[in-house]
Amino acid sequence: MRFNTSCFVFMLGMYACSTPNDKPSSEDVGTKDVANAVYNHPINPLKPGTANAPINIVTGATQPAELVSFARTLAGIPYKYGSTDPQYGFDCSGFISYVFNHFGISVPRSSVDFTYVNHQIDVKDAQAGDLILFTGTDTTDRTVGHMGIIISPKGDAPRFIHSTSGKAYGVTETSLYPAYRSRFVKVLRIFPQNDK
Repeated sequence: MRFNTSCFVFMLGMYACSTPNDKPSSEDVGTKDVANAVYNHPINPLKPGTANAPINIVTGATQPAELVSFARTLAGIPYKYGSTDPQYGFDCSGFISYVFNHFGISVPRSSVDFTYVNHQIDVKDAQAGDLILFTGTDTTDRTVGHMGIIISPKGDAPRFIHSTSGKAYGVTETSLYPAYRSRFVKVLRIFPQNDK
């Protein structure tokens, strides 16, 4: 069987950040179901890792400050379920994908797949450019369902930029205040420069 990568990539681009926080419209459900089937296909050449395999993100020469600076230029773009296109809006992982892909950095498309990205650090050690992961709105389900990019480390309450379907309904900057603290899962160190 021959695998059509271009068709696969198009369909994978539609794969959305699936969370209890995101309420897809009826038209999104069919797209998401098809995209999930493609994404989870056993011969998917782009699916990062498996349930226990770590995923390494290669950042090349990109500096954390330039990534954060670019992310902040997208503030105010509306939330759009399943989208990675700034003309229409972003879902949470669509925003992350767009920002990293702008610098040629390949990252998972789904927020839940960031669960397996190397390497976790303590929130108090967070630096600009690190990723912060959260559950969806159901805090009893500890599955990753939302994420953002740290823009300003402030001990155990860093500020992050993300695309939210909540009150701000779009790309906005937020602090790790109580509502998000209860959903906090972990912080990921993406840039090796931040380890120095």
